[in-house]
Amino acid sequence: MDNILDLASDRAHYKADACIAWCFDDRFSGALEAFTKHRGYGTIDLVKIAGGAKEIDFVIDQVGKSIKLHHTPKVVLMVHNECGAYGGSTDPAFYKGELEKAKEAVLASFPGVEVEAIFADFDGLKLV
Repeated sequence: MDNILDLASDRAHYKADACIAWCFDDRFSGALEAFTKHRGYGTIDLVKIAGGAKEIDFVIDQVGKSIKLHHTPKVVLMVHNECGAYGGSTDPAFYKGELEKAKEAVLASFPGVEVEAIFADFDGLKLV
């Protein structure tokens, strides 16, 4: 393999503060940075996929690995307004319902974990 970048990564194992399922829409990357900083998360396991919490079976699989490998106590599920993975809906009530279903699914799989649902729009983040 050809070396493209010299970079030392920390080899120490870590405990994740949260596993976060976030949409890969780059318009909300700044919101993710601000959110993790605001919450004081030092280490996260990030699942960044189209629709964020939309692909709940995949998210549950990733959360399970985060809990097993990094003893993660908290899951954050995010969806955002006008998400293409959801067909571009502009109805916050629709997204609230989707987040509630996703939250229930995570809690059914991992009853001891804390789950937060976040709705992002172009004005900020809202707790559902």
